[in-house]
Amino acid sequence: MSYTGQQKNTIKDLLFKMADDQLILGHRNSEWTGIGPFIEEDIAFSSIAQDKIGQSLALYNILHEQLGEADPDTLGFARSEKEFKCCHLVEYPIGEYEFSLMRNFLFAHADYLRFEMLADSSFEPLAKVAKKFRGEIKYHVMHSDNWIKKLGTANDESHSRMQSALNETFNLALGIFEPSEFENELIEMKIFAGEESLKSKWLETIKPILEEASLKLSDEKDWKPSFGGRKGSHTEYLQPLLNEMGEVFRIDAKAEW
Repeated sequence: MSYTGQQKNTIKDLLFKMADDQLILGHRNSEWTGIGPFIEEDIAFSSIAQDKIGQSLALYNILHEQLGEADPDTLGFARSEKEFKCCHLVEYPIGEYEFSLMRNFLFAHADYLRFEMLADSSFEPLAKVAKKFRGEIKYHVMHSDNWIKKLGTANDESHSRMQSALNETFNLALGIFEPSEFENELIEMKIFAGEESLKSKWLETIKPILEEASLKLSDEKDWKPSFGGRKGSHTEYLQPLLNEMGEVFRIDAKAEW
């Protein structure tokens, strides 16, 4: 199927925010390698990080091969901060372990539901990778659900720390669903059903899990989505990470590993 220039821009906007989320969260999760609280979790976070970076590569490849953007390494390591479309949630440092666990829980469920919706996308290259990645992300969801339930109900200290982590991350997580200027076009083209639809599915999914873990969301009147990332306005944490990620690429962009 051929697309007009405007339609391509619509698809690009969706792909960039998805790919950037995967890349940045992948690098953040990789920071647990070697310092996880015990060996199984060290391996688990490293594996999740590897999956996220692989997913970003596939999405950047679609942008490059199907939509005429630069090669994946250039897209991942040579763009400016304002060109990135990742949400604020993925930019934050790993923090204490409960923060990373809660971030993974909230993001993984949104991620799984997004790819599940995209499996029926009219844009065939995206539908193809969505069918593949929802299987990978299912294990990320299982991992995070298990720990949220265990730590939410283990003892007073673990419950308190998990509740604090939820309080800290929830408004950031709402930023995942920052609406695009192309929402109507995506829906009309049957590429993606939109961020509001995704958010509704997400809330329906996470609420019973949090309830089982004895964790409570704040009142809806207090929800303040952390928007801006999708439009290039980022936290203080993104640029230092981009500097670190792109250091080798800037030294020799043609280097082969």
